[in-house]
Amino acid sequence: MAETFDYIIVGAGSAGCVLANRLSADPAVRVLLLEAGGRDDSFLIRMPAGIGRLTTPDVNWLYETVPQAQMGGRRMFWPRGKTLGGSSSLNAMVYIRGQPQDYDHWRALGNPGWAYEQVLTYFRRSENNEVIGGELHGRGGPLNVCERRYTNPLSRVFVEAAEAAGLRRNADFNGRAQSGAGLYQVTQRGGRRCSAATAYLRPALHRPNLSVITGALAQRILLHGQRATGVAYAHEGASKEIRAEREVLISAGAINSPQLLLLSGIGPAQDLQPLGIAVRHDLPGVGKNLQDHLDINVIHACSEPITLDRFASGLGALKAALQFVVLGNGPGVSNIAEAGAFLQSGADVATPDVQLHFIPAYVVDHGRRRMPGSGMTLHVCYLRPGSRGEIRLRSADPAAPPLIDPRYLCVAGDLTALIAGVRRARDIYAQAPFRRYLGAEVFPGTNRRSDAEIGEFIRNAAETEYHPVGTCRMGNDAQAVVDPQLRVRGVDALRVVDASIMPTLISGNTNAPTIMIAEKAADMILGGSAPP
Repeated sequence: MAETFDYIIVGAGSAGCVLANRLSADPAVRVLLLEAGGRDDSFLIRMPAGIGRLTTPDVNWLYETVPQAQMGGRRMFWPRGKTLGGSSSLNAMVYIRGQPQDYDHWRALGNPGWAYEQVLTYFRRSENNEVIGGELHGRGGPLNVCERRYTNPLSRVFVEAAEAAGLRRNADFNGRAQSGAGLYQVTQRGGRRCSAATAYLRPALHRPNLSVITGALAQRILLHGQRATGVAYAHEGASKEIRAEREVLISAGAINSPQLLLLSGIGPAQDLQPLGIAVRHDLPGVGKNLQDHLDINVIHACSEPITLDRFASGLGALKAALQFVVLGNGPGVSNIAEAGAFLQSGADVATPDVQLHFIPAYVVDHGRRRMPGSGMTLHVCYLRPGSRGEIRLRSADPAAPPLIDPRYLCVAGDLTALIAGVRRARDIYAQAPFRRYLGAEVFPGTNRRSDAEIGEFIRNAAETEYHPVGTCRMGNDAQAVVDPQLRVRGVDALRVVDASIMPTLISGNTNAPTIMIAEKAADMILGGSAPP
């Protein structure tokens, strides 16, 4: 007979770690957390600057998209976390919530309870901000938010240059107004990465009512009629089943959550039947509405050897690692994307729709291609893309990676905004504070000046900003996958809790909003009894 728990959580990423902590806080509730990846004990996870080397299959799904028609037919690299903490164990630790208008828009789309003033409670609950207080920030929450113990001098130069280019200095991108330039706050504690596993899961591991199984690949949701009753999963070469008395909670992310629903026969019937999957519930929106932030780099050589490139390999890397271990500071503490800005792509745009991440180092092909010398990279990201893609199954095999088709730039306005963002990035580089350090423009290159030339460069070089969302969209229409309580429509005792439920992308990095979603979901699951 299969073992039974009250709640089964599939996926120990940002959302799953939150749920495991909050639900198991009641000692009478039995919680099981399943994670396909392994433990998060890599030194490169703990040391923030290790992010450039977290591209191995033991911690990363290493996904690729299908060929993108508007991107030169490229198959584009999509890294996602495959370890406790999920992508919060791999990301750049930038703490961004998005704009208040993002959540008010969710509410306007028919999702009561998700307006900014309502979700603010959960942002504050999750946060322990070491620096910024007031009514918009939290103290005492599990997720530590702070200033870095190390900041490269070029990151401060970037902020000064952005001011010279007309942007205001913004000390709190998570305040009432997001626009401006500044240094990013990070999710670190004591100079180390503060992932969702560190913040939420590790403090709960001692609880006897919480079980965690790593290396467990979920194969399908078990259903009795239209009720979820458990999960079938593969572990150590064997197929196993586990039962849930109360609910099954899918927190596997914007790629794997729809994949698991589809494998379970929950999704568009016309997509499932050709694969030989029995349709248990024809839910047309599963896997649809895929959105992601597309990102293009504007890169200059640096005329002085002060960038992070000198710590990327050899003795420099060893020195940075030793300083991190012994003193808890130095370049090993850098989250790489140290500074940034939010701005409008045009005069007719009401709130920022372009985000910049400044990196005092060369970053080409997700950092996988090493460049000689010293460089500076300015990421340009369009925050509100109109393009929509989908996740589909490649086969009925749960171990086969799904088909990922973001359909980048299928809406012309997305390219127009990115071109405008590249021009703004060039303008910032051209300001006086950068003059001492500015070498040749490497990418796009001075030979690309017209909109057509910049646009062609974007098609051939732009990459994901690692923010996929929307594939199990929240709403109350026929294409919605979950309702505003995050319950799968038409299936009892089954919820999706992660970034896949976002109706639209938020204006910025998606980790903090995903944690907020799980905090709010815990309240809904427990009937409002989660700890304050």
